[in-house]
Amino acid sequence: MQREPESGLRVPADVLQSFVADLYEAAGTTREHADILARLLVRTDRRGIRSHGTLMASQYLARMRAGEVNPRPGIRVASESTTSRVYDGDGGMGHWPCYEGTRWAIARAKEHGTAAVTTRNHFHFGSASKYTLMALEADCLGFAVSSHRWGAAPEGNIFGLIRNSPLSFGIPAGEQPPVVPDQGMNIVGYDPELFTRSPAVYFKALGLSVIPQLLGGIMAGIWKEECVQSDWISDQGSFIAVFDLARFIPIDEFKSRVDGYIDRARHLEPGEGLAQAELPGGPEHQREKEYGENGIPMADEVLDALEAEAAIVGMTTPFAAYEETRFGPGL
Repeated sequence: MQREPESGLRVPADVLQSFVADLYEAAGTTREHADILARLLVRTDRRGIRSHGTLMASQYLARMRAGEVNPRPGIRVASESTTSRVYDGDGGMGHWPCYEGTRWAIARAKEHGTAAVTTRNHFHFGSASKYTLMALEADCLGFAVSSHRWGAAPEGNIFGLIRNSPLSFGIPAGEQPPVVPDQGMNIVGYDPELFTRSPAVYFKALGLSVIPQLLGGIMAGIWKEECVQSDWISDQGSFIAVFDLARFIPIDEFKSRVDGYIDRARHLEPGEGLAQAELPGGPEHQREKEYGENGIPMADEVLDALEAEAAIVGMTTPFAAYEETRFGPGL
């Protein structure tokens, strides 16, 4: 569960997005790719998923400067059919082919009922919900997984295959918050004592963990020669599928029934230490509305990292204008 930072400033989403896009353009990306990456990162911040928002900006920029991630990839469609595509990311950020591929899959799903893409030969694609949110906002069901290339199975038992590859679904609702599970699959680390008490936990975690590795890794083609021998850190891939819900059930009926389900769930007793009973995606939906109105709470350490990135390229940050929004101990 993601928590708000202890100290920092509230920065409007549009201000943060424009600034982050400028940083990427200064690092050598096209303006179009800078805008896409900034938009996806800032929206993730707006939902309170700080681990995969602009916190990652410094790492991405450093990789580009070091020549490890291609700032100007020639993204191409390696193969396609009526409802499927394979994207090659040319060593760039995974956000770019995944964003383009999701848009294409949504358009094709609206035409044919369903569509899917794989992407390969790229770096990190961020949080999986970046793409399932795009699908649900088009009244579609979205599914996204990603994996990275790694060596042979580690010594030890089978549960060493429980890794942190992400998986997300995006399921639209009407008046209620949409349901958007988005999580890494390393649900539990191996502990012989816990395994003896609760072996089912490990078998279920293993079953979930291998899905992103097989679909977002092997099926996506991350072991192909052009990926393995690339000069870039192009060790990741993804699988993204989109289903037009109206092909299965009238969309208004679906949303109404989903609303009823979510409403009943939110009136249950919350878990221990929680203020509200919520399904996955509910807290993020509420934060997105609140942060959109009042600014995104940005942790001091993230602001400092962005200040440092701006100094490298001689840019001025916009953060001083929002000093009156500072929060933290003693304020």
